[in-house]
Amino acid sequence: MSQPPDPSDPPADALSLDPDRFEVRPLFATPFICAPVRSPEALNQALRQVILDKAQGEAGVALSNAGGWQSPDDFAEWSGEPGRLLLDLARRLGDSVTGMTVAGQFWRGAPEWKINAWANVNRAGDLNKAHHHPGAYWSGVYWVSVDEGAQGGQFEAHDPRGVMPTLYAPQLSVALPGYLSAGGTDYITPKAGVICLFPAWLRHAVLPHDSAEPRISVAFNLCV
Repeated sequence: MSQPPDPSDPPADALSLDPDRFEVRPLFATPFICAPVRSPEALNQALRQVILDKAQGEAGVALSNAGGWQSPDDFAEWSGEPGRLLLDLARRLGDSVTGMTVAGQFWRGAPEWKINAWANVNRAGDLNKAHHHPGAYWSGVYWVSVDEGAQGGQFEAHDPRGVMPTLYAPQLSVALPGYLSAGGTDYITPKAGVICLFPAWLRHAVLPHDSAEPRISVAFNLCV
């Protein structure tokens, strides 16, 4: 018995496409850079101590955080040498992925960044509501202390195109690598010793975790 025709096959007399010559261009991609620090243990131990001491001695601020402790954006003023080393890494990472137009010519390089930074201590159930960082070019986070056995606590990045990809036919998805989250969110699992850098306009949040150990991070903005 002959098999029924496959409806995806074109009729014999129809034009067809050459799949070997397809070109998929990921236009308007959003950079999200994760950069591990070499041998971060000593830096993390020093940062953990100075941040927990600060959190114990002073009240924090309430901005995007729901629960937890967040310092004002004066981290550079009280974090000492560990903070200086971290923020220098953040500057250099920003430099490495920035270009400038000067006198009509494009050059790899960056301005003298103005930087502001703050520390976060999130305990079980604490979170950061969806937000972005106006007034900056790059934003980033460095994870100082993470209980990798905990559930939750992911960094949640929102598709900057908003819900538009899902408005017309939400049951459809683009069947190509990297596009299944179009119109939704992607998640980055925090790891101690990693700096993540992203455009300041990227809307993002931090989910609650369930660990008895505090999750400690330093967030920063690179501004002109």
